[in-house]
Amino acid sequence: MPRPAVRPALALAACAALLLSAGCSSGNDGNPGESRTPTGRSGADTPGASASPGAVPPAKGSVRVVRTVTENLKSPWGLAPLPEDGLLVSSRDEGTITRVDTDTGKKTELGSVPGVAPAGEGGLLGLALSPDFASDHMVYAYFTTASDNRVARMIYDEKKPAGEQLGAPDTVFKGIPKGTNHNGGRIAFGPDGLLYVGTGETYRTELAQDRKSTGGKILRLTPEGRPAPGNPFGDSPVYSYGHRNVQGLAWDSDKRLWASEFGQDTWDELNDIVAGDDYGWPDAEGKSDDAEYHDPIAQWRTSEASPSGIAYAKGSIWMAGLRGERLWRVPLDRTKAAHDPQAFLKGEYGRLRTVVAAGGDKLWLVTSETDSRGTPGKGDDRILELKVS
Repeated sequence: MPRPAVRPALALAACAALLLSAGCSSGNDGNPGESRTPTGRSGADTPGASASPGAVPPAKGSVRVVRTVTENLKSPWGLAPLPEDGLLVSSRDEGTITRVDTDTGKKTELGSVPGVAPAGEGGLLGLALSPDFASDHMVYAYFTTASDNRVARMIYDEKKPAGEQLGAPDTVFKGIPKGTNHNGGRIAFGPDGLLYVGTGETYRTELAQDRKSTGGKILRLTPEGRPAPGNPFGDSPVYSYGHRNVQGLAWDSDKRLWASEFGQDTWDELNDIVAGDDYGWPDAEGKSDDAEYHDPIAQWRTSEASPSGIAYAKGSIWMAGLRGERLWRVPLDRTKAAHDPQAFLKGEYGRLRTVVAAGGDKLWLVTSETDSRGTPGKGDDRILELKVS
């Protein structure tokens, strides 16, 4: 059910018609070209892709909250739908992974991830299931330790007692810069079966343009954590660079990669990602006159977005807003916005952290009021089931 009516609407309705903006003031989530390489474009169909390739969605869509799946989650961040039934959700601050029964809302804690050192925006962040989950039962997690951000994988054995269902972490990639803020954290397996990792520059802006650093990048790895074959800079994990803080990754029905990105004081971004391209930070925030940088397809003011997770469904990218407290719909025409972005759920459920495609016209949406920057109400935080068009 909607949050109690304790917060005013945060923006005029006219803002939805703008080609919008967002950023986090000082870059934290609480403060004020179509040529492509073949890399990462082949493989299985993208889960949740529901529009025919080449179809352009209408200017206006819709969102209906079908139900609240579960409530009373603490600092939820990553979400991974299981192949049969259920959702795995990470707690950033507790360092735990919990299974949610999507029929009953029952929560079962799998266990804690050893080595998680939560602080600021760091902790246990993104989750992803192995492409071979049916046989290997591997869950991948991005998390902050005392020394770095890293990606590890763990065997999930649901036959063991609750609290003991996670195996020991096997670190597949480490050494990603960590900071109080701008830790990135979203991970996802692409349609090519490779692991994509969104990182932040941890307030060290020079890292974003340093191709030897893994900060301020999208990385592309094998499931074992090696730089993926065909990456644009040789034996490097870097897939794209010049990013400030990437927290959303999704593929459309044509297997194009999209990413959301926190700006600083002016513009937040939705970008189509091309292997090897420079997305401009810190020299460009939002659209730039410099042809050296890849411009976003849409941008928003800081008060209207501070984007985290994104998903693709019904021909549009759906983007969760933290400070903006709304869900954005960006209808696509290949690598362009087909129409102006459209906002939904403005202020109704508070800060929105993660959105995941669930097939057809269905999305899972995770709120983020208990992350120390929200104003938690009764039932926060929660997972919602949405029907969209």
